[in-house]
Amino acid sequence: MKFSRGFSVLAVICCLGPLASAATPAKPNIVFILADDLGYRDVGCLGSNAYKTPNIDALAKRGMIFTQAYAASPLCSSSRASIITGQYPARIGITEAVCHLPEVRLREAVQARASADQKSLSNNSVTRLSANYVTLAETLKAAGYITGHFGKWHLGAEPYSPLQQGFDVDVPHWPGPGPAESYLAPWQFPPKANFTGKSGEHIEDRMAKEAVKFIEANKDRPFFLNYWSFSVHAPYEAKHSYVEEAALTMDEGFPRHNPVYAAMIHSLDDAVGTLVKTLEANNLIDNTIIVFFSDNGGVNWQAMKNESARRGGNSMTEPYVKIPPTSNDPLRGGKASIYEGGTRVPCFFVWPGVVSAGARTEAMIIGPDFYPTLTEAVGAVLPVDQIMDGRSFLPVLKGQSATARDKIFNFFPHYVKATGQRPAASVRESDWKLICYFNDGPEQEDRYELYDLHEDLGEANNLADAQPDRVKAMSAVLARFLDDTKATVPGPNPEYNPKVAASESGSINNSNAKAGVSAAKPQADPLMRWKLRGCNGTVKDGILTLEPITKKYLMAFAPPKLSGPLVIKFRVRSAKDGSGKVEWLVSADQPEPSSVPYDLTGGDWRDISITPPGHSPRGR
Repeated sequence: MKFSRGFSVLAVICCLGPLASAATPAKPNIVFILADDLGYRDVGCLGSNAYKTPNIDALAKRGMIFTQAYAASPLCSSSRASIITGQYPARIGITEAVCHLPEVRLREAVQARASADQKSLSNNSVTRLSANYVTLAETLKAAGYITGHFGKWHLGAEPYSPLQQGFDVDVPHWPGPGPAESYLAPWQFPPKANFTGKSGEHIEDRMAKEAVKFIEANKDRPFFLNYWSFSVHAPYEAKHSYVEEAALTMDEGFPRHNPVYAAMIHSLDDAVGTLVKTLEANNLIDNTIIVFFSDNGGVNWQAMKNESARRGGNSMTEPYVKIPPTSNDPLRGGKASIYEGGTRVPCFFVWPGVVSAGARTEAMIIGPDFYPTLTEAVGAVLPVDQIMDGRSFLPVLKGQSATARDKIFNFFPHYVKATGQRPAASVRESDWKLICYFNDGPEQEDRYELYDLHEDLGEANNLADAQPDRVKAMSAVLARFLDDTKATVPGPNPEYNPKVAASESGSINNSNAKAGVSAAKPQADPLMRWKLRGCNGTVKDGILTLEPITKKYLMAFAPPKLSGPLVIKFRVRSAKDGSGKVEWLVSADQPEPSSVPYDLTGGDWRDISITPPGHSPRGR
């Protein structure tokens, strides 16, 4: 039994340790707040202009902000499993958000087949967190803590629920990926959950109230409150009053300006404020550790390839459905992407009397590190026969060290069609980050991307060809990690067909969050590098369709050096009457572009032909 190990170790400690006296300070309580899909820049203290988070910002000021904190995966289930076990997803085998599916799979395996357009096979992820792990909750429970889980779990239904993983309380006892169809009651939780609400009640308000009951019922004993919020995961909906309030202050000039998403963050911020105020009212705040973290990066709509994916399978409130919920700028990518936007997340650690208020650190930490850190902080004992990938960053919290670890790893062996993600693994070492795309080279060999994050935070300049020695050294480090964790590494797809792959690659999107640069091109010319700003585009049957996101949008290209006569020709059609213009720059230092306007009549195709005399188009 997994509990027996923890209790036997505790018994030895009690025999060897001194008896507690009346003067012995109580063990600190722990409140772990985990947001869902909250992007790195979605909170005020980390750069959000439009989305207001006064309670979260006030919490951050009480402790230490980690500017280089990473989720162990760009998807939720694997990230959550890493936090609660202290292990990398590569070792656990939960590498995808599939723990709500009916199939129980406790061992990861490479898929037997893949479609002909994919160079690599993908993995079948584990779908449940095995009850054989000694979880953080069980370790704290063995140390005398009462434990409660509130909100999203997404690591398996019974017999893999929080109640079988060390938690005394689990509300609402729900294994699904989101808040049972809706944030606003009536919810669709199963009858067994015994969790209902008044019509219109917000799930985050209710979860905070349930957590308050737990705090007040256990204020005289050490408790571990695991508050894993449903916010701000899809479906994109919120309190109507909050949406209306946010709409009055949104500015299209800011990268984040969706009123619905702002209202969702508002409710998350309310919940954080409720928890903190309850701790203060019960004189617990000075003896409570509070962690704030996100399970992965924010959703990057501009990198998604279809409307269904962008909506998360749910319609955002009109008229805001075409406004991206967030932007991870200057980070590239987002949720379901191994780039920084998918894994770098907001993180604060509060511990009055130990962690200096207002502190800020660039020390790198990752999800598995919380287990050993919290265990050491409260004097609990790690399980002796469970591998611990996490490293305690307690010395950083106490100001005794500027670093916690020198390497960050990520393993994501899956295709995600919506974001263009391919099976990959990465290692960050100092300021350098190497991404290995499995079997993605011309001959289905591994393909590498190398970035200097100090100079290129947006991961726009791949230095792999320029620095082969660094690629070789870092790839060896990554290979050792994959070997040590016994990761299930996907192999090449024997049924890969380049012709099929070429016919399937007809989408354009803003996959580069920093520059809005698309890697795909709407024509065969390999010299053209197209950019989309303020819109998304798809190519079907040779026709490029642009879908506006903002009022003003553009498609641009940078051709090779041109000379001689030049004519720009294209055929265009608009659903409504409108206007456009062709702009170009003679040189990069030209202050203003030259332009030629044109009008459009809704519904009709129009052939446009423009000859810019003496000019070589270089920009828009």
